[in-house]
Amino acid sequence: MVQPLLALVPTLLVVAFFLLGPFNWSRHQTWARAITCAFVAAVALRYTVWRFTETVLPYPNDGANFYWVWVVFVVEILAFTEVVLFLILMSRYVDRSAEADRLGQAFFARRDSELPTVDVFIPTYNEPLDVLERTIVGALALDYPKDKLKVYVLDDGRRGWLETFCEGRGAIHVTRTDNAHAKAGNMNNGLRVSSGDFIAVFDADFVPYSSFLRRTLPFFSDETIGIVQTPQHFFNVDPVQSNLGLENIWPDEQRLFFDEIAPSRDGWNVSFCCGSCSIARRKAVDAIGGFPTESITEDLLTTLSMLNRGYKTRYLNERLSMGLAAENLTGYFVQRERWCQGGIQTLYLHNGPLRGPGLSLFQRIMFLPMSWLVQYLVRFIILLVPVAYLWFGALPLYFTDVADYVSNQVPVLAAYFLLMLWITPTRYLPVVSSAVGTFSTFRMLPTVLSSLVRPFGKPFKVTPKGSGNEESAFDAYTFTWIAGFIIVTALGLLINIVPETAQTNGSFSTIAVLWSGINIVVLVIASLICFEKPRRLLQAFRLDEAVDVDGTGGRLVSLSLDKAVVAVPTKARFKSTRVILKLEGFAPLGAELKQVTQRRGDITRSGDERRYYLHLHFDLRGFERDKMIIKLYTGRYSRDIPDIDKVAVSMNLLLRAFGRTRTAS
Repeated sequence: MVQPLLALVPTLLVVAFFLLGPFNWSRHQTWARAITCAFVAAVALRYTVWRFTETVLPYPNDGANFYWVWVVFVVEILAFTEVVLFLILMSRYVDRSAEADRLGQAFFARRDSELPTVDVFIPTYNEPLDVLERTIVGALALDYPKDKLKVYVLDDGRRGWLETFCEGRGAIHVTRTDNAHAKAGNMNNGLRVSSGDFIAVFDADFVPYSSFLRRTLPFFSDETIGIVQTPQHFFNVDPVQSNLGLENIWPDEQRLFFDEIAPSRDGWNVSFCCGSCSIARRKAVDAIGGFPTESITEDLLTTLSMLNRGYKTRYLNERLSMGLAAENLTGYFVQRERWCQGGIQTLYLHNGPLRGPGLSLFQRIMFLPMSWLVQYLVRFIILLVPVAYLWFGALPLYFTDVADYVSNQVPVLAAYFLLMLWITPTRYLPVVSSAVGTFSTFRMLPTVLSSLVRPFGKPFKVTPKGSGNEESAFDAYTFTWIAGFIIVTALGLLINIVPETAQTNGSFSTIAVLWSGINIVVLVIASLICFEKPRRLLQAFRLDEAVDVDGTGGRLVSLSLDKAVVAVPTKARFKSTRVILKLEGFAPLGAELKQVTQRRGDITRSGDERRYYLHLHFDLRGFERDKMIIKLYTGRYSRDIPDIDKVAVSMNLLLRAFGRTRTAS
């Protein structure tokens, strides 16, 4: 038994290590990561040994509770295994931007006629024109010799209007007689009608930056490189950001993977293709017989198949494209269920991590879908443990006293949270990140179980995008589960206050109360995600450029394909709501002034004059609209959130809980 004051010593040592070490080191140095991850692994191992020897083995075989103790421990072992693999993965970091600079100088030193040919594939099924036009126009605007570049729109919807649009822009419209093997089959059909040395793939909702080929192609100077993958960035808010009221202050849900995990995977030579925003060597694709059709995630299986043949995937962590994040909860879960099922499918395939030839043991381990298999089960058990104790008195472990718990478990929680705050400082907050994971659990855990039993039971399903996804909705299924856990947990706390109904009387009650309180907070935040907010399809970009409105100079502060917000001095006057907007590089543009606003305390750059904000709406067509697409979507602007304002996040969550929102500007 540990003395109460001594119980705090391990946690204080963990905090001291981070204050003296990692928080003074660069998180991009591999040596710093290796030391920090090894330290956290040691703390986790200490806890696991304590759990097994002191809280599992001593528990008597007294019936159902004995088996419950072992179930909880086995789940913890799975969690420990996933954490160790994560720590190994994150102990390395690579930034290939300098390599891209060096390789690019040599690669593009040759004459244009000596450059390789590139085919751009844009697979599409049911996306509307307001989605497709950006991708097609952006692909055609790539900075590369036009006689070396062809853009193929692979249309599995066989739409006449899309063929007309492609003909008017210079893209090649391709169809086939059936939709066999979904996206993979569509791209294989593209292989049959094209001949480029390299194949860049962009989903129908992703717009390449003009510099995409300039930055990625040089890596193929190494003949062993089969694919170069780049991160996926987004020009709209995802459902989590929107529904929590954190549109401009919380990063999109995929930033943790693309900004932090993917570069670390590349450091270990286990990065993988994510489909869109990638470019592949045709010779490597041909070597594996085309894009694999056995899995609904052909991108991951393409990487594994290439590894079988000795080709590698490289990851360049630069923003070289922008696309649409899932626009509502329906699309959010369609996307993630497909990723989950596809990852699990690889366990059953001849070219997967278990049976694929040519893979090292380390590669086999790192391509196991551990995160999909473990994370949702762990989160569900975390919610269930205090409920089982409060209602039935079912202990999850052999418990001595609170001091032992504080001495052994609190240090590992502190170590993990401090590691995440250090290694991903702009992508992670414990409570919010836990709430997002908990929200997904109730839909994703059934997908995990069904995929294990029937891995090929569900066909490929396209993520809905574009027009028709702006309406608000309510995720009743997930909310019912969340509300049920909140009610059962809260009632469990209440019944144990009254001695006559109490099911607990041991020292673990203190831990159970704290555990329950944290669960309720996390569940309340998760419940807010179930309420969808209506959102605009055409997201605006923040700018600061000089413009002219009917002869009055102003600053362009926001711009989308159909609207501009211009700041002008308050003394400015206009004769009509129909005005002429002059943007650099564009013909004078007729716009309608629909709204005038003023922000309290806002002043111009000179510091001596307040501003009005003119909300100007316009309708661009043809070549001028294409020019605006190129201006907005091909590399000059972004909607990335560089840092997390923790106070603003807390305030917005509180307001959202009471049905209000306050979006940071």
